[in-house]
Amino acid sequence: MSHFLRVGISRVVISLGLLIAAALTGLVGTAAAQDRRQNAPGEFDFYVLSLSWSPSYCEEAAERGTSGRSQIQCGRPYAFVVHGLWPQYERGFPNYCQRPSPRLDRNIMTSMLDLMPAPGLIFAEWDKHGTCSGLGARAYFETIRKARAAVKIPPEYLDLAAEKTLAPAEIEEAFVKVNPGLSASAIAVVCGRKRLSEVRICMSKDLQFRACEETDRRACRRDEVVMPPMRGT
Repeated sequence: MSHFLRVGISRVVISLGLLIAAALTGLVGTAAAQDRRQNAPGEFDFYVLSLSWSPSYCEEAAERGTSGRSQIQCGRPYAFVVHGLWPQYERGFPNYCQRPSPRLDRNIMTSMLDLMPAPGLIFAEWDKHGTCSGLGARAYFETIRKARAAVKIPPEYLDLAAEKTLAPAEIEEAFVKVNPGLSASAIAVVCGRKRLSEVRICMSKDLQFRACEETDRRACRRDEVVMPPMRGT
């Protein structure tokens, strides 16, 4: 092999080595930046208040044969119920920020059954999302109550006696209409195969409506969704 060829190969190898080293440095730096924040309690950008359309949940539970586990919720005519209040990053979200999570007092759980009518849901939401809020359990669930109180449910959905088929945009528009300051960029309608599942509303840490591009991108893309009627109406 000629001297010039060996020199050329050496330079290519060195250049490749430098490029790989630079790339690895960048990856390590990015990972370190994520790790410093990932799942650190209280370190997040905003909340998502998730409101579940209870009749859809109960119909799906009946189809799966799991309605027995949902007896408290599905035995009564609930409309929108709180699924959770979820800390979010601008991209992604933290979860299970304390393992094991601090034990949730049963009295706090029972105090939330008017908004979240399923004990298992309340315990699960505390473990997965509440521990990421940076708040104690009582303060976290008080924040859920305040967030829910800040959102007005459109009157046509308060006592739905017959099935409705709507475009997701119509549901968004109904919420925007009755909630001053709420924009289409701060709300996402979520659906299953055919039914409305949830309405998710983005709120700042002080519970003001705010835009959330990533949440909005995950919204339902169907032309129409079904809202089953409230049970027992």
